[in-house]
Amino acid sequence: MGQHVSQERIIQMLEQAEQLKLSGLYAEALQILDEVLIIDPDNVAAYEEVADNELSLEKYDRAEKAAMQAVELDNMSYTGHYILGFLRSQKEQWKDAITHFRSANKVKGNNAEILRCLGWTLFNAGQRAQGIVTLERSLNLDQHNPLTLCDLGVAYLHLQNFAKAKALFHRALDVDPSNPRVIECVEAVERMVIRK
Repeated sequence: MGQHVSQERIIQMLEQAEQLKLSGLYAEALQILDEVLIIDPDNVAAYEEVADNELSLEKYDRAEKAAMQAVELDNMSYTGHYILGFLRSQKEQWKDAITHFRSANKVKGNNAEILRCLGWTLFNAGQRAQGIVTLERSLNLDQHNPLTLCDLGVAYLHLQNFAKAKALFHRALDVDPSNPRVIECVEAVERMVIRK
């Protein structure tokens, strides 16, 4: 009976930490998650949440350790693989990033964000056609994501398909006119088109 109550309490604590994270209170969420891990040191969900919160705080080493712990405890932790893939792509370790994003995609297929990151990573690893196809799949799942529109636009820019890149950047601008990355992409393509 005591174990059942403590399991219920752990779920409440995880939910509370999630609410704090959604409110941008990452440090407060981490305090609760630390308590969960003291009670239940093998709690995969807690490690995933620690990794996500540390990532939001830009504490990449701590995020990596927590994500690795989640994956060690459960190789089907798509969040753990996604975060490890993200961290590897930040360091331009494309091959490792692809491995982690593919693992995340196997567990949670047709997730627009995982596909976006996988597509971008494939493209940067030199698998350009596969990268674009994967980015297009991501865009089909979430047609109004400015990050996907920009990533796909940048990929087409590299392939010197300026018309396609410009169309994607302008769609992104319609979706999120104040996004600095979108504005930067629109300005970049305009400069390139002028030079041509």
